[in-house]
Amino acid sequence: MTATTGPGNTAPGARPGGPEGGPPTTAEGASFQEMWRDLAPIGRHAGSGGYRRFAWTGADTDCRAWFRAQAESRGLAYETDRNGNQWAWLGAASYRDVEPGGAVVTGSHLDSVPDGGAFDGPLGVVSSFAALDALRARGARPARPLAVVNFGDEEGARFGIACTGSRLTAGQLAPEKARALKDADGVSLARAMEGAGHDPEAIGPDPERLARIGAFVELHVEQGRALDRTGDAVGVASAIWPHGRWRFDFRGEANHAGTTRLADRRDPMLSYARTVLAAREQAELAGALATFGKIQVDPGGVNAIASLVRGWLDSRAADEKTLAAVVGAIEDAAARSGERDGVDVDVTRESFTPVVEFDHTLRDRLAGMLGGAPVLPTGAGHDAGILSADVPTAMLFVRNPSGVSHSPAETAAEDDCLAGVAALADVLEGLACH
Repeated sequence: MTATTGPGNTAPGARPGGPEGGPPTTAEGASFQEMWRDLAPIGRHAGSGGYRRFAWTGADTDCRAWFRAQAESRGLAYETDRNGNQWAWLGAASYRDVEPGGAVVTGSHLDSVPDGGAFDGPLGVVSSFAALDALRARGARPARPLAVVNFGDEEGARFGIACTGSRLTAGQLAPEKARALKDADGVSLARAMEGAGHDPEAIGPDPERLARIGAFVELHVEQGRALDRTGDAVGVASAIWPHGRWRFDFRGEANHAGTTRLADRRDPMLSYARTVLAAREQAELAGALATFGKIQVDPGGVNAIASLVRGWLDSRAADEKTLAAVVGAIEDAAARSGERDGVDVDVTRESFTPVVEFDHTLRDRLAGMLGGAPVLPTGAGHDAGILSADVPTAMLFVRNPSGVSHSPAETAAEDDCLAGVAALADVLEGLACH
């Protein structure tokens, strides 16, 4: 691959090209390029070129098997926690062998949004294993246990709640609510977990495990172009904007599209459409973000007026007051549209994450370790943000030249990915070896 082509853009199963003398391959594990090559075909859709790695599906099972193989090939102790998150330990047989606050943990997730890109999540996991290899190649001797983690269902693509694995672990999602979540086919999370061989009755808060973590550092491809504008390969996160998901139900009256007069219709699609436009307007006025990216229509016939239009709003802003004002204005617009169209409107907040200020001491320490790397905020949610209430957390971002994410066009240059591995190795060495 060239300096402008990301490893995720290779053909499924193809071995990336790349310069001679890449990251070291140890006897314990594969190189960055080899790991990327092996992971690349899993869950990739032939038609779109994007990834469909949804929680507790066959693709997810294959990703989990890949993670376990990487751990065991390096002689790392492998375990799956009560919430289905995977852990690979260096210097400990499990979290129970770690003193409170003693472990340094890195990692990310392997699941995807529908037809997502190759980098969002997997870059962090692959880079974590590669960073451990780099430490071994340097002859570094960690004084603290190190772990790589793959958090389950970070995207929430199948069951609707993002960061399910980390939310359950941190006690931010009630087990009974999680078990009752259903996908578009009516399959519950509990049933899906059970079908994949995991006990859904075991899920829930895991404070003892979290208490063992002294620092969690997540590497992620940047979902924006801030680093491209500054010319830096790697940056450090300062904060995550508050964000949430809201479900809007517009209930009208099903009828015949060819015989029902316009004046006699109670068409929920009209109310939904006006609400989408209102969301864009309110976000622009507030300098925020608001997106209706998913819709369900019943009965869904081309020649039928819908009885129900269900749309999901994703909204984010720089502060919680602004976010509340934007969503409130969108709700008011939906109610006015429903009244005009004879449509009932219900709004349900399905998830919410307040503003996350990453641990300032850890953030500043990482920026110093990396020679004054730029510090920047993000509007994207991450497992690191969920854990931040219980554990000192930080994030590294790798430059994304296009800024495109949640799309098959998502990319990063190989040189930048390797710079991210080196930066993560420096951070882990600084946190665990001194």
